[in-house]
Amino acid sequence: MAQQAHIGVTGLAVMGRNLARNFARHGHTVAVHNRTEARTRALVEEFGHEGAFLPARTPEQCVASLERPRRLVVMVKAGAPTDAVIEEFAPLLQPGDMIVDGGNAHFQDTRRREAALRERGLHFMGTGVSGGEEGALHGPSVMPGGSAEAYAAVGPLLEDISAKVDGVPCCTHIGPDGAGHFVKMVHNGIEYADMQLIAEAYDLLRRVAGLPPGEAAEVFRAWNGGRLESYLIEITAEVLAHTDPVTGGPFVDAVLDRAEQKGTGRWTVQTALDLGVPVSGIAEAVFARSLSGHADLRAVARALPGPGQGARPAGEAARRFADDVEEALYASKIVAYAQGAHQIQAGSREYGWGIDPGAVAAIWRGGCIIRARFLDRIRQAYDERPDRVTLLDAEYVAQALGAAQGAWRRVVSTAAALGVPVPGFAAALAYYDGLRSERLPAALVQAQRDFFGAHTYRRADRDGVFHTRWGGDRGEEPA
Repeated sequence: MAQQAHIGVTGLAVMGRNLARNFARHGHTVAVHNRTEARTRALVEEFGHEGAFLPARTPEQCVASLERPRRLVVMVKAGAPTDAVIEEFAPLLQPGDMIVDGGNAHFQDTRRREAALRERGLHFMGTGVSGGEEGALHGPSVMPGGSAEAYAAVGPLLEDISAKVDGVPCCTHIGPDGAGHFVKMVHNGIEYADMQLIAEAYDLLRRVAGLPPGEAAEVFRAWNGGRLESYLIEITAEVLAHTDPVTGGPFVDAVLDRAEQKGTGRWTVQTALDLGVPVSGIAEAVFARSLSGHADLRAVARALPGPGQGARPAGEAARRFADDVEEALYASKIVAYAQGAHQIQAGSREYGWGIDPGAVAAIWRGGCIIRARFLDRIRQAYDERPDRVTLLDAEYVAQALGAAQGAWRRVVSTAAALGVPVPGFAAALAYYDGLRSERLPAALVQAQRDFFGAHTYRRADRDGVFHTRWGGDRGEEPA
């Protein structure tokens, strides 16, 4: 009998190729297929020594080489290409077989695909994979969504290739249908916020504290040795320390200041709006990237008056300001993760997924782009109270934010006084203060809505919905 593969991978660009190699390195026989056969041959020729690969020239050959129930990982571009591959392979599969989509699909597309394939007796698992090409090869954070039956069949293989923290796989069954891709989407939204906050911290160190990129790199290295330890802080130090081989100056100065995006951050914000969840820090990060890309708008507005040079800290004052930035960065990052966790909880309620936020924090501790030391604190907070309304009321988090708020406020006010934009820091602080406030000016907004549109309002002193007759005697009546 011909050798049978434990799992198949179709789509052998960098991520698909590295996942296939990861499976093979862990002792799994892998059927590999690509639309362009040359890419399949190249994988086997270059990396065949790493494990057992079964190259397939056609979808039919790929499916025939898989043991039952068949497990096929699809690693192609999200959208129409994913639908095309599914329609190519699904007719070749039998009831009980499963397709695992490891791309960055929109969770609503995953829900649609899962429902359609379920009617055909097939399992579909929308699976978030984070960690980039290195993570795919050496151990990513894996966020699978789909049926419990499908996870029982493919989960052990995904756990096998995932990153490990304290011996625990960074992979868990997130929930039904689109839950995995939803969590991956929010992960990417948090990633946007995290990167923006780090960029603002660098900008403040440079423009306010006067540190050149090389010295700022050393600050980030020091921060990475403490509570801010994370993958993104680590690579920030590397980038800032790098010298451009063309100009001989700091590499960061040679890079055009236009940050691009693939859309997952936008999806996070759009979905949060649909759910009515405030993710202001993530939204500001998305808009900051958008603003950076509007070169004509920025060119026209560059001559607008600002506050002038102002007094910048120097010497010991600059060192203290850098310490303040560390506090503000830590506090703002916590807010970003809290907003993401809130959105995951809201999505879980809306779609009946039963997502465990503590388990999500646990699998984000390794392999993924937003892996960070304080994810352990987040995991502990939700382990203590899985139904926690907000991460910010956890004892450690509340104490950390309380201790940081003085520095946080000084940083935001100093930046405003000097004309240095810090939309991420400012939005995070406004969110924190909004949650703290006994009363918000939303009362006036709702009164205005009732005045011009008869949209009604609720009262603070008794139950019911009311309307004021603004155009008449201004008496109040139940709505």
